[in-house]
Amino acid sequence: MAERKHIAVIGLGQFGGELARVLAVDAEVLALDADQSRVDELADQVQRAICLDAVDLPSLRSVVSADFDEAVVSTGGNMETSILAVLHLKTIGVPVVRVKALSESHGTILSMVGATEVIFPERETARRMALKISNPNMLDFVPLEGDYLVRDMVLPKLCQGHTLSELDLRRCLDLMILAVRRQTEPDFLFLPGPTYVVQKGDIMVAIGREADIAAAEKADTLPICPVRPH
Repeated sequence: MAERKHIAVIGLGQFGGELARVLAVDAEVLALDADQSRVDELADQVQRAICLDAVDLPSLRSVVSADFDEAVVSTGGNMETSILAVLHLKTIGVPVVRVKALSESHGTILSMVGATEVIFPERETARRMALKISNPNMLDFVPLEGDYLVRDMVLPKLCQGHTLSELDLRRCLDLMILAVRRQTEPDFLFLPGPTYVVQKGDIMVAIGREADIAAAEKADTLPICPVRPH
């Protein structure tokens, strides 16, 4: 069994608090905030919760060491606190530091002082919401680089009874089927082979461009689309 990660979460507002709760299921979480009420609210849901000002390097160093796998900084609207927290964490030697940014300029400064990853949660949430509004039948999805994503897909009725090889989604639409959620046993099939026959109720977990996934879902003839030129 893999050793559990040790992660520090600094800033326990809505984003940081929820992140700490979820991470605590599979990792050893140290939750830090300068507000005692926030610490008390989370104390029973993470491994350790301490009231501490991350701007104070000696205080931060007393509870966080280079042995931590990573840290996440989410200090609300205080730019100075997040910048200093990142700087202190890198000084301590934490190898991976992810931090929530308020703006592009804030993000640039955070990167300059050593942030491994700069997070814009509101922007990412807005993108997900826009996709769901534009595609009301869309199920769950995970955005990737560029316009690629992994998302659930329901193929039209005309695809039922055909094998994945016959549908030829990889060659026609550059889509890869990673898994199938089924209504019959086995209810989850990872990496279905080319001879898998699409059944009623199947939910395909596909990776590809959103436009191509949407084209597959709306297809009304077979083959679903002409083969793309190379």
